[in-house]
Amino acid sequence: MSKVSYYTAEGLKKLRDELNQLKDVERPRASQAIAEARDKGDLSENAEYDAAKEAQGMLEMRISKMEETLAGARLIDESQLDTSKVLVHSTVKIKNQQNGMEMTYKLVAQSEADLKTGKISVDSPIGKGLLGCEVGDIADIQVPNGVMKFEVVEISRD
Repeated sequence: MSKVSYYTAEGLKKLRDELNQLKDVERPRASQAIAEARDKGDLSENAEYDAAKEAQGMLEMRISKMEETLAGARLIDESQLDTSKVLVHSTVKIKNQQNGMEMTYKLVAQSEADLKTGKISVDSPIGKGLLGCEVGDIADIQVPNGVMKFEVVEISRD
């Protein structure tokens, strides 16, 4: 059974577009590469054919994985979400209790995560630790180098 993940309309469209690219462009390209390599002669000594077959296998695995992700994808209506608690698609302003540094993150599905744009996965240690917290709560988050304490300063929706 596939794992359920929640996406924004933008994230879901991006996922579908990538799957269509793999199926409609990359898959025919892989088949063409195999056909060209097959035409070059003896398959038992044809490294190009082996490489093309392996590339096709990897592509099919990616397509299968993306189809599984899409099967478990759910579009989330952000207007219906509770803003008093940290949930998927919450934008959370947190304050590191050790150094006083403030950071703002949006909690998203793993495939939408992009630290450069401030989007972290709900499956990450910080994401898991913040889920369910309210403003003023201190979240003890287990990270590779110990436990960090973050205070939830603000919760909002975009």
